[in-house]
Amino acid sequence: MRADPFPDDALVRNAFLGGRVQLWQPLEGYRAGIDPVLLAATIPARSGESVLELGCGAAPALCCLGVRVPGLKLAGLEIQPGYAALARRNLEGNGLDGEVFEGDIATPPATLRALTFDHVLANPPYFEADRRSAAPDVGREMALAGPAPMAAWAALAARRLRPRGTMTFIQRVERLPELLAAMQAVFGSLELWPLAPRAGRAPRLILARGRKGGRAAFRFHPALVLHEGARHLEDGEDYTDVIRATLREGKRMDFPV
Repeated sequence: MRADPFPDDALVRNAFLGGRVQLWQPLEGYRAGIDPVLLAATIPARSGESVLELGCGAAPALCCLGVRVPGLKLAGLEIQPGYAALARRNLEGNGLDGEVFEGDIATPPATLRALTFDHVLANPPYFEADRRSAAPDVGREMALAGPAPMAAWAALAARRLRPRGTMTFIQRVERLPELLAAMQAVFGSLELWPLAPRAGRAPRLILARGRKGGRAAFRFHPALVLHEGARHLEDGEDYTDVIRATLREGKRMDFPV
């Protein structure tokens, strides 16, 4: 667990959304890729609403969402104090108001348990700790393979959501059975949106959404393709137009209707 704040010489500053978001991240440790950016783009939040991210890390998703939708009330929960401090710095550095709580998914602080939100999002660890070799950096390892089961993430989200509020996860396809079972226990109106690396390839990630008190039928949407072409042929990006607009221009990415 990363307990101490990161010194400046242990950080690198990365640009997201075409430079609209500037994010301090560890040189050694967990650094965000495109996953939290895509997750943030799917949140159907409107100005004046409140949003909670579970396991916010350095707050890449919260920063991308807050810059895209001004006027949100942002909050995050992070188990590692060093990353929580970095999240606060990134929110402030991007001109965003937000509160970052420190605590575990299974035992969140009382101050957070007193609040409710319109939307909750999460990018839980993709791996189970007992099924992989641990990363050498402890902070990175916790981000990749945390101890809390999916049921704990879904249960906390349900408790913190207002009626009709949305919960959105991004997760590896391998953990979909566990995720779906956890969401079915506490949410309705479930939707799954796979993310395929290229046309004709099996999805590797999946976006999953539920609604507190929702009653709509389950929906499994066609896969969204991330990259053009059958394979990567040359240096540079080959994102599809939708993904490029999301990553570089900060466009929203609505679930299919």
